[in-house]
Amino acid sequence: MKNTPVGLSGSPVLEKLMSLAREPYDLTVPGALTKDNRLARYQSPGELLQLHYGTERVDGRVLEALQQLADDCQLTEQFKAMRQGAILNCIDGFESENRQVLHTAVRDIFTENPAEPASTRDAKTELDKLHRFLQAVDSGEIVNEQGQKFTTMVQVGIGGSDLGPRSIHEALKAYQIPGRTISFVSNVDPDDVAEVVERLDLSRTLFNIVSKSGTTLETLTNEEYIRAVLRNAGLNPDYHCLAVTGQGSPMDNPAKYLATFYMYDYIGGRYSVTSMVGLVVLGFSLGFESVREFLRGASEMDNQSEENSIVKNIPLMMALLGVWNHNILGYPTVAVLPYSQALHRFTAHLQQCDMESNGKSISRNGEAVQTKTGPIVWGEPGTNGQHAFYQLLHQGTDVVPVEFIGFLESQRGQDIEVEGSTSQQKLIANLLAQLVAMATGDKNSNPNKQFAGNRPSLLLFARKLTPRTMGALLACYEAKIVFQGFLWDINSFDQEGVQLGKVLATRFLAEITRANRGGYSVESAFVAEVLGSPIS
Repeated sequence: MKNTPVGLSGSPVLEKLMSLAREPYDLTVPGALTKDNRLARYQSPGELLQLHYGTERVDGRVLEALQQLADDCQLTEQFKAMRQGAILNCIDGFESENRQVLHTAVRDIFTENPAEPASTRDAKTELDKLHRFLQAVDSGEIVNEQGQKFTTMVQVGIGGSDLGPRSIHEALKAYQIPGRTISFVSNVDPDDVAEVVERLDLSRTLFNIVSKSGTTLETLTNEEYIRAVLRNAGLNPDYHCLAVTGQGSPMDNPAKYLATFYMYDYIGGRYSVTSMVGLVVLGFSLGFESVREFLRGASEMDNQSEENSIVKNIPLMMALLGVWNHNILGYPTVAVLPYSQALHRFTAHLQQCDMESNGKSISRNGEAVQTKTGPIVWGEPGTNGQHAFYQLLHQGTDVVPVEFIGFLESQRGQDIEVEGSTSQQKLIANLLAQLVAMATGDKNSNPNKQFAGNRPSLLLFARKLTPRTMGALLACYEAKIVFQGFLWDINSFDQEGVQLGKVLATRFLAEITRANRGGYSVESAFVAEVLGSPIS
């Protein structure tokens, strides 16, 4: 990087953006969406994804200013530095994790010149290990005590060890190996693990225990429950449990696990889907070649994210449009609405990835930020959402920018024509209708039927949701989140806000364990008041 990059609050273009926001592009004027070939001009093409943003409240002057903002903040330079191993998980002058950020390295395997060779070598070593393991499972070299093949895998983890892998598994179920079954256990609520375990053929099930530290309380508690259930069924838990953990952690114990795969400190949990955290369960479900295609799509998007031109860089454009909506126009939330049932858990993953990354109020130099940072991220699949919360999107007092995701073709290719159109065509028609309706609104003499319009949205569109497309979509949102963190000059790679609750929970647990209603601690008072009587 040429010099220390500025953030949004330090950019000379901020004042210009604020001035332009006084009269943003009016989407409700007749012809606003078709003027000067707007819809064709306001899109960013890509091999796998296309971004359409003609329904955002921007014009040429705003886009020019956003390009200047990207240049002022050296966004692509910072992204390249991240890929090359710069220590970006840090706060200047204060204790922090002080780590590299290299989730991109684990998919940078399709070139002879990866951005950070050492980490990519680590990734290739683990991929080769996974390939051998999957071959052994497929061939029957690895079998259960009765000589039968394993047909089921349960991922046991929480946070980034659950949300990302679960969302990608759900997205790619159409490509699952016939006869394979996948389940997930995350919550320490005993009903979660009990419900999953009771419907399994335990003898043919592998449990993939995922914890970087090897000390995650929820995960270890669920592992012990599972091991007890296996023993009660006459099975040896060590032949049914796998581990994905940090090298040298308490879980790095070959005597306890059928196989062990490593994850690394330079990959945060919410960015870990393309590491062994996600690839073990996805490999068992989809097969190794589909995993490679998933990684290929992610790698291709990482490469596109280095483009300096915001028009050629989809995640960079999305990041800048998000900052325009959030910081300049003042909208506090963003809805991610996929018109694909397969993506029904993807927004939940993005909630963690975005809000855990950019829900910060301290800059990278340890001072209070001068601008708003991460928005609230929420959403559900269309068209279900249309019959739930779209009323607020169209006529509510809060304006909610929307990021739509859609596909030209269905995954499974099974459809029916009713009244002259297929179900997939009806889905796309609903998607396009929402883009236009939110933008243009509708005038009516009846105020109850009045729609103000000027509700900004964009569309990420692809031909079909395949493993490769899913990899690109995941990496696109990861890069968008990273770019926005750079814009706000915050550390998007730690999660100190998660730790306080953990510390307090440990103290409450100690009080519950001692069954102590007396004493003078805050925890004791709460235990006594909430639980009402001593726990025996």
